Amino acid sequence: MKIEILYFKGCPNHEPVVKQVQQILRSEQINVPVDEIEVTDAAMAQKVGFLGSPSIRIDDLDIEPDVRGLQTFGFGCRTYSDAEGRRSGIPSANIIKRALYEASAPGVTSMSEPG
Repeated sequence: MKIEILYFKGCPNHEPVVKQVQQILRSEQINVPVDEIEVTDAAMAQKVGFLGSPSIRIDDLDIEPDVRGLQTFGFGCRTYSDAEGRRSGIPSANIIKRALYEASAPGVTSMSEPG
């Protein structure tokens, strides 16, 4: 499993998201490194398909299935929707857990599907 967090320098949500992902990995007993990739400019954002800072990818897929087909890349802040439709710069733990489950299924039996 490959986990990447794409961000731009100075993003206030970068470090909280890194800590959140690491905490979830520990709680789910998943031992994989988290690669932090700094996106330095708009050209790089276009090249790597950057949807905003911070973006989390697991096995090259964004954690939000609904945005995976987007082609509007840019150098800006990222927000995530929660179950109630509210937007936040930090994704809910449930979104991250669902993406981990999707990436690990059917091979991982120790992790239960999030609700």
